[in-house]
Amino acid sequence: MFTGLVEMLGTIASVSEEPPGRRLVVDAGDLAERAGVGASIAINGCCLTAIEVEPPHLSFEAGPETLSRTNLGELVGGSRVNLEGSLRVGDQLGGHFVTGHVDAVGTLAERDDDGEWATLWFRVPAVLTEQMVSKGSIAVDGVSLTLVDVEADRFSVQLIPHTLAVTTLGALDVDGRVNLETDLLAKYAQKAVRSEI
Repeated sequence: MFTGLVEMLGTIASVSEEPPGRRLVVDAGDLAERAGVGASIAINGCCLTAIEVEPPHLSFEAGPETLSRTNLGELVGGSRVNLEGSLRVGDQLGGHFVTGHVDAVGTLAERDDDGEWATLWFRVPAVLTEQMVSKGSIAVDGVSLTLVDVEADRFSVQLIPHTLAVTTLGALDVDGRVNLETDLLAKYAQKAVRSEI
């Protein structure tokens, strides 16, 4: 379980093929000092298990399912990634409940920069917008954000200067692909409503 509050920007140190998957080695800075083998780390919002720890590097294995259903398959050496360690009992929950299980990949359709602020519109599979409401929560590449507008196949978020500076979203260009996870509570509410029909 995660909060969607990114702890740091990491850098992909290397990507190597390990059929049928890949090994990702991430320069995780101080996060690597606190992590152990077996630790759950969200990389762009996707929960992976650390299989090797050699600070400042953490190594992960990503299988074909993960590579095909997230943007992790697009990472190369030098790519920047959002990193968050898993939530521990007693930690403050400042974002929202994020499982690290990516629902789909969305695409940045429109970006309106207004000084140091930005409004971003993401195009998504329509099935996901059924789980979204204005002022609800969404995780975009692991970043907990508040939904502004929700339409049939897209949604918008407004980003403050801090978020743009400390996450990958600050450098995201139009057509850039992001991992999306809708709110866990919205999924259960939708399931309950459909079960009553």
